[in-house]
Order: sequence, then structure tokens, then C-alpha cells
Amino acid sequence: MKTDDLIAMLATGAGPAAPAAAGRAFAPVLLAGLAASIAVSLAVRGLVPAQMWGGAALWTKLVYAAALAFACAWLTAKLGRPAARRGRPLLAVGLVVATMVLAGLVATAGIDPSQRLRFVMGSTALVCPWAIPVLALPTLAGLLWRLREAAPTQPARAGFAAGLLAGAVGAAGYALSCAEVSTAFIAVWYSVGIVLTGGLGALLGSRFLRW
Repeated sequence: MKTDDLIAMLATGAGPAAPAAAGRAFAPVLLAGLAASIAVSLAVRGLVPAQMWGGAALWTKLVYAAALAFACAWLTAKLGRPAARRGRPLLAVGLVVATMVLAGLVATAGIDPSQRLRFVMGSTALVCPWAIPVLALPTLAGLLWRLREAAPTQPARAGFAAGLLAGAVGAAGYALSCAEVSTAFIAVWYSVGIVLTGGLGALLGSRFLRW
């Protein structure tokens, strides 16, 4: 067989894996990672007070984490496939974060200026940004392992996306133990924790996702 014929045969039907297939590959990792983050969070910090289940703060945290996880899962799946377009998932991630930030700004604007710093900082600003990456570690490890089986052509970016996804999962677990009720606190410190996890993912991805 001529070389050109062999190349043409191998290339027949070639292309990136279906997004649904990539997404399904992440599902077991995300479920296991979420379970681990919840278990550790509850074991260390306990469950939020019962009255928080009837308020907006806990659900704001969970909805933010879930929406960001869906958007970041889409982005991670795209970055795990060669030549995949990532414009729309990037936009989705940006819209989720921008919506949360806007909600935080609106809430802060309605607070007395003398109380705004406390509104933003809460009482656990030094805990939240570090707790989220720690809780996200099992998910991040699983996602990087899955991505090694894919074909990311931009390892650092794929790792960053996986880190954001893992951070969102860690944030969901942490939310069940976090008694903070400020929308601004969520917008700032949850986002910082998620971005820190993204940075860790980029660092690890640049090393472990190279072909």
C-alpha cells in the first residue's frame, strides 16, 4: 500500500471525540470528587445551621458552584480534544462568574458604607480560599488522570480548566459547612478559591498533560 493511501485510510472519519463522550468520562470523577469534598467538609467543619436551608445564601453558593461546574466541564471537555472550538464554553464560564460578581456588587451597594468591609470579609475570609482547593484535590487528580487519556494540545490551559471545574466541585462541598450569608463574600472568596484551584491545575497540567 502506498504511503499516501495509508494516510488517507487512517484519516477517514478522523476528528475530535464527541463532546458527550468526553463529558461522560468526567461524570464518575465529578460524583466521586463531590462525595469526597462533602465528607471531608462535614467531618472537619460540620453542617451549616438548619435555618440556612430556608435562606438564600446557601442556595446561592450551591447554584453558583453548580452553574460554574457545568460551564467548566464544557470547557474542560473542549480543551481535552484537539482542534475543538472553545469560544462558547469560555463565554459561559465568564457569564457565570460575571453574574455572581454583579450580584455581589449590587448587594454591597445596599450596605451601610461603614459595614461594607465586614460584609465582604465575613468571619472566614482567611479560611474559604484555602479550604476550597484542599477539598477540590481529589476531583482535580481524577480530572487530570482522565485528561491524560485525551489529547489536550494546550496542557496548561486544559489543566486550568480542570482546576476551575474541580474548584467548583470543592466549593459545593464547602458550601454545606460555610455559615457565611453575604453575597459579596461568595462572589469574592469562593471565586478566589476556585481560581486558586485553577492555577494549581494549570501548574500540574503543564507537567502531567504533555504528550
